[in-house]
Amino acid sequence: MHIPSSMLHGAVCPVTALVGVLGCAAAALRAFWSQHKPTAARFGAITALVFAGQMMNFPIKDGTSGHLLGAVLAVSLLGIPFGILSIALVVTVQCLVFSDGGFTVLGANILNMAIIGAGLGGLINSYLVKRFPARSGRYAVGLGLTAWLSVMLAALACSIELAVSGTIAFHKVAGAMLATHALIGIGEGLITVAVCFVLSAGPISASPKRSVTVPLVASGIIAAMLSPFASGLPDGLEWVAEKYRFLHEAAPSFVSPLADYTVPSINNEMLATGIAGLLGVIITFSIAWSLAKILLGNSRLGVRS
Repeated sequence: MHIPSSMLHGAVCPVTALVGVLGCAAAALRAFWSQHKPTAARFGAITALVFAGQMMNFPIKDGTSGHLLGAVLAVSLLGIPFGILSIALVVTVQCLVFSDGGFTVLGANILNMAIIGAGLGGLINSYLVKRFPARSGRYAVGLGLTAWLSVMLAALACSIELAVSGTIAFHKVAGAMLATHALIGIGEGLITVAVCFVLSAGPISASPKRSVTVPLVASGIIAAMLSPFASGLPDGLEWVAEKYRFLHEAAPSFVSPLADYTVPSINNEMLATGIAGLLGVIITFSIAWSLAKILLGNSRLGVRS
């Protein structure tokens, strides 16, 4: 659901950029004063896992693919403010390093996936958590439903932005986007429930070291070894754009060093994708770890989770 620069025009770009910046600033302030904080290493590991998960496109139907958004997954494992920052960081790295999502629409992508997907999705999830016992069947259903809903909310926000931009009429794009992402959201829900239960139960959650090494090692394996086998079909947004003919190639406004998840000096496509993915995991973890160190400045006043 990464919007390219060619799809949005006019005031919608600076407005969404402003909202995205303000939303991330509010999340950072809330994270700094939070009483429950993940360690810097855990924040980095979960953020790297989301980055790797987003590389794994899976086919759905009619020549379309989807991939993990990871918004509810992040807030479930890190808390809402850190989850918002985690998704925002992933989206930013994807844009600046891999040209995944346009530079001029970075604010819109952060708004849709981090502020709405993780922020609003996290609030809904928190409401359900208070009513369902942890790791129960009802909790799993609620978690999966919230993850599905986060995808739908992000797809709806994207549809509104496309309509306001004048790219396509809302009544045309909204139905197609929601129908397509309803199927993608099912995969989102299943993955979110599975990963959250694995990382929140048993010896992994009981050991601070394992709670970092397991997601970090998993992210490396996914990015380096599995991502070359991800579906090459267009994702939900691309499929809708092709259907209604508003997918136009445009010269990039920002040249990324590893554009399209490739390494320019490597001719083997699968090897290049694996190396680019592994570099992405390392970059994402390093930036996330550094950011968390800043936000943990008052950690003596809080409780690390």
